[in-house]
Amino acid sequence: MLAFQKAIETGADGMELDVHLTRDGEVVVIHDEQVDRTTDGVGFVKDHSLAELRRLNAAHGWRTAPQRIPTLEEYLEWIAPTGLQSNIELKTGMFDYDGIEEKVWKLIERFGLKDRVILSSFHAQTLLRLKAIAPEASCGLLNQDKVLCPGRATQALGLQAYHPLYLRLRPRVIRELKEHDVEINAYTVNGHGPLTYLFLADVHSVITNQPRRALALRRLIQGNSGLTNQKNVIK
Repeated sequence: MLAFQKAIETGADGMELDVHLTRDGEVVVIHDEQVDRTTDGVGFVKDHSLAELRRLNAAHGWRTAPQRIPTLEEYLEWIAPTGLQSNIELKTGMFDYDGIEEKVWKLIERFGLKDRVILSSFHAQTLLRLKAIAPEASCGLLNQDKVLCPGRATQALGLQAYHPLYLRLRPRVIRELKEHDVEINAYTVNGHGPLTYLFLADVHSVITNQPRRALALRRLIQGNSGLTNQKNVIK
């Protein structure tokens, strides 16, 4: 939660976060399938109860006060009054968490955030299950590989957005996505050159670890190019 607060302080337009299910069926916010890299614990998220995860320090190795792994419910309650956007990735590539789609959507509905959330996954079946539960949900397909016609493929799945590794976004690919009216949300864009290229290419959003840099570049490009559409910077 400290990282999310810092992102707000930079002026970011929203947050990108990842969710998993605990052993007792709670939706928690953590990037990896395992807790080993980012906490002082070991093992898979799915093998821990929420109470067990609460005892871990999610700021392990950082010079800051201990931080706890938040639930998605806590995050949504916190983000709701801010007006900011959320890009929630369901991490179902390794483990196909049973029922995670319905749990996540019910929480989004409870906090009235349907219009401020996009749901993403590398696992297309997860997104199709989400669309079956909530046809109105905005969904984006994550992908790090080369795809010949990603716009056509995304549209055929009935999804609204494509979330590629930024290195895959050649001009031809961007054109094809736009021809199919598919929203482009690129990850993880940190360098000056890639950020400049994607802002000038008018993608919908960039997901970055460097929001201050991205925001400064966006202001500079808009001021010098006459572009008025504000592209999103997501931390």
